[in-house]
Amino acid sequence: MSTPRPDLAAPHWLVQLLRSSPVPVPWNMVARAVVALAVPLAIAYAAGDIAVGALISTGALPAVLSESAGPYRYRARRLGGATLAATAGYLVGLLTGGTPALSVPAVILIAAVSAVISAAGSNASVAGLQMLVFGVLATGQHATGVRVEVLFGCFCLGAAWSFVVALVTWTVRATSPERTAVAHVYVELAAMLSATDEAVSRVARHRLTTAMNTAYDQLLTARSWLSGRDAAYRHLLNLLSATTPAVEASVAMVNAGRRPDQEVIDHFVALSAAVLAGQPLPPPPPMPPGDPDPVLAALYAGLVRIGRGDDRKRREPTPWYRRLREWAGSLASGPLTWIAALRLTLCVAIAEVVGLLVPVERSYWITLTVGIVLKPDFGSVFGRAVLRGIGTVIGVGIGAAVLGLGAQGWVLVALSAVFAGGIAVGKVRNYGIQSAFVTPLIILQMGLAHTGNWSVVLARLVDTVLGCVIVLVFGYLLWPGSRRPQVGGRLADGLDAVAKYVSHALVEAASGEARLARSRARRGAYRALADLRTAFQQAVVEPSANGRQAVAWWPVIAAQERVADAVTEVGVTIGRGVPPPEPADVELLTAALGELAAAVREQREPRSMPLPDAGQLSGVVDQLESAFDAVRGPDLAERAPLRLVRRFLPYHRRT
Repeated sequence: MSTPRPDLAAPHWLVQLLRSSPVPVPWNMVARAVVALAVPLAIAYAAGDIAVGALISTGALPAVLSESAGPYRYRARRLGGATLAATAGYLVGLLTGGTPALSVPAVILIAAVSAVISAAGSNASVAGLQMLVFGVLATGQHATGVRVEVLFGCFCLGAAWSFVVALVTWTVRATSPERTAVAHVYVELAAMLSATDEAVSRVARHRLTTAMNTAYDQLLTARSWLSGRDAAYRHLLNLLSATTPAVEASVAMVNAGRRPDQEVIDHFVALSAAVLAGQPLPPPPPMPPGDPDPVLAALYAGLVRIGRGDDRKRREPTPWYRRLREWAGSLASGPLTWIAALRLTLCVAIAEVVGLLVPVERSYWITLTVGIVLKPDFGSVFGRAVLRGIGTVIGVGIGAAVLGLGAQGWVLVALSAVFAGGIAVGKVRNYGIQSAFVTPLIILQMGLAHTGNWSVVLARLVDTVLGCVIVLVFGYLLWPGSRRPQVGGRLADGLDAVAKYVSHALVEAASGEARLARSRARRGAYRALADLRTAFQQAVVEPSANGRQAVAWWPVIAAQERVADAVTEVGVTIGRGVPPPEPADVELLTAALGELAAAVREQREPRSMPLPDAGQLSGVVDQLESAFDAVRGPDLAERAPLRLVRRFLPYHRRT
């Protein structure tokens, strides 16, 4: 029987596209954005020249747009790289602007470079985007009549100001982001164990996986900057490592449909508070009298281990030259980066030509829209183009209302603060929301600095629509492979990760190295599942074969998660009065998962595979059979890429 589709797949793709992520408002980011963007305007207005404040506020935008939660060291590197790249792009744009023979090749070259350096990682990708955005923006500044050195000086002042605002609390908060990330793991553990509904508990398990991944990423990133003697980071990382057995036992208990005593849930809440406050951890609750079952015993043993902590070996930081060599290797080993760079460069070139041929005011906004929407590794191109268009229309309406009401002085400063806060909220909620607030903010900045009027509003609307059309036509509809389904390959990789987890989780880990390998395999499997859900969320918004395939694959994704949870349920009992399964049975499970992965990659039905009949593995076998049924489900034809549908359908009908 095929696993039922979730509500996520039922509504129209546009509903999914407009759905806002249910995450808390990042008030810290909102406050920093308001201070970084509105304070220069307020000071300049009080001094009698708000136009200078608008120029400085423009320089503060790169850090605000690149802001991200995480450790201060990580944010310093991310924001510093983005600010420097934006400053370099802005300078090139200023020096070449006004002369199409120079500005057009410069913008195209910046676009190609920004796409190529994206392969170096997330921070490099953000820096490349800011370099492109502000390089394009600067090419239109020649029309202001302000000297280049004044424009560049104001931009640098604003960039420095926003960088200081983003990191000013480093000296007093220090490890607070990392403490918050670790404490959040305990909060999600308590939420998962408190859930009384299966659907709610599964969502809570997803949030727990995200919290674990975030905490590990932040701590490992922070420690890579240190000499290895920082006690605070070492303590937090050891604490998180020691929490892994409790996480595994909690997932096993939820998968079995059981709940622990309230004292266990309260203990996780107390652990969270102690970590946040930097206080000693509370003692774990005693195990209930009697002979508890292995899963419950594993949970209480995990609580005791949290108090003891682990002694992890420090991961040695990767030298810069090795990271550079890996980046160069990624460029040489595969075509994906070059294809993305070619697509971005081509669309930017088309936008530049359109800006020269079509008589529109401030035509550089066409290229700006193309660069923002089509930048690699930022999700669905189709989704971003549609959301950018919708957000801009709304933003233009807001900007038109501001200009129509004739707002002046402190009212403009207050409105800029509101728009700045909306950008911070939109970054974590929905790209369309971010666009809706970025648009009126830039309209105000341009209007204050360049004697703006209604033409600014109309130009913003026309140029953005043209840019979105260029992206949709040349970067999506006509670009080879842009609509080709991609979720299936990620699903096969996830099945391989689960198979690796099975080979480590269902054997007795007698040594510390074996336990560490099992822990890493578990994190790898659940991280792959989390990445797969992210890929699904990005693809499901497309009204193409890619979106249809994502919807059709959803039952298999859900079944894969249940297989991993069932494996965890068995794994936590091994060594606690329960012997491990026979090696031959473990090999049968890994072989079955391997066959599923091969079937997904080859777009065929999986062959029937022998499965263990041991009672200990009955839960895993049941979920694995459900996964096989899901792959053989009625939507199998939708999962095949377009180039394989015609060849595959006759075989599917025969079966």
